[in-house]
Amino acid sequence: MRITSSAAIVGLLTALSAPIAAEAQAKSSPCTRVESACERWITFGKGPARSMVYATYSLDAANPNLTRALVMVHGAGRNADHYFETSTAAGFLAGALDNTIIIAPRFIAGQDKPSANEVMWPEGGTSWRAGGFSPNNPTISSFDFVDEMVKRLSNKKNFPKLTKIVIAGHSAGGQLATRYGMVNKVHDTPGVELSYVVANPSSYAWPSAVRPLPTGHANPVDADKAALGKDGEEVHSNFTFGAADATKAPNFNRWPAGLENLVGYSAGMDTAQLVKQLVARPVTYLLGQVDVLPLGGFDSSPNAMAQGPTRRARGEAFFKYVNETLGAKHKAIIVSECGHNDRCVFTTDVVLPVIFPK
Repeated sequence: MRITSSAAIVGLLTALSAPIAAEAQAKSSPCTRVESACERWITFGKGPARSMVYATYSLDAANPNLTRALVMVHGAGRNADHYFETSTAAGFLAGALDNTIIIAPRFIAGQDKPSANEVMWPEGGTSWRAGGFSPNNPTISSFDFVDEMVKRLSNKKNFPKLTKIVIAGHSAGGQLATRYGMVNKVHDTPGVELSYVVANPSSYAWPSAVRPLPTGHANPVDADKAALGKDGEEVHSNFTFGAADATKAPNFNRWPAGLENLVGYSAGMDTAQLVKQLVARPVTYLLGQVDVLPLGGFDSSPNAMAQGPTRRARGEAFFKYVNETLGAKHKAIIVSECGHNDRCVFTTDVVLPVIFPK
């Protein structure tokens, strides 16, 4: 009787188990709970500076199953845990959890307590919403953080089939998404298509010095009635544009409300090029049908009020100007019966194909 060596047996077992191990890795379940197992760290350069994200899969391990990514940015409450729950719930409804990596970054600021070497982000002035530089790592901006996520997702060694990345945000996160979509330096990364989903922000970076005049759907007297009536679920277009009242808002056109005095990530950029990028890049605006009240951290500063009386009106006016005046082909959706609520907006059937594109 022939005796097989132990080395040969080990080799045989390894060969037989390799396909099983590969299959197990490919079919690994997504991490969908707000717990340490779903926390991932992104290190900037050689470190030690780093930032945390919640993610359904590792950003640093090979995963040939993933075909797209959703980066979901929280609002002013900086509650990345809640937004991770919202986006994974949307992924479940869309049947997208197995082939989509969902990421909810944490932009800690203010009185938030950082972990070791965690980057803090500015809350006032040119804040994390607008590409502001970190107060404790002043060479790193909040938009650099998003750039790093895009770079990792574009790594074909780890994600050979990933071709679509959606940068989405609600409220303050929507402010980040709209400004990042205009100014980022990684949009043309080979092998991936970036798109931007902007939900219910309080303000936008306007590409010119005009603003919606206080008439039509921008009339502050009855703008809160926009959700009512037979056209309540349609994108309104009764806006006219003209010079803003600089006596009420002398800084109305300074970054991040406009393109003057660019600072942070966008400092020194050519404004004409930024307008071209705004027009050319794919953006969808999600506006809650009843997001017409000054709730949920509504920005009532003079610069924001120059853009319209309500979040819905500001989004509709910006959408009309960029498309009709500048020639963009952006899209806008009035999300039926939703107010200023991320979970209502992102888990609605009409929105799912936008944040999980095929």
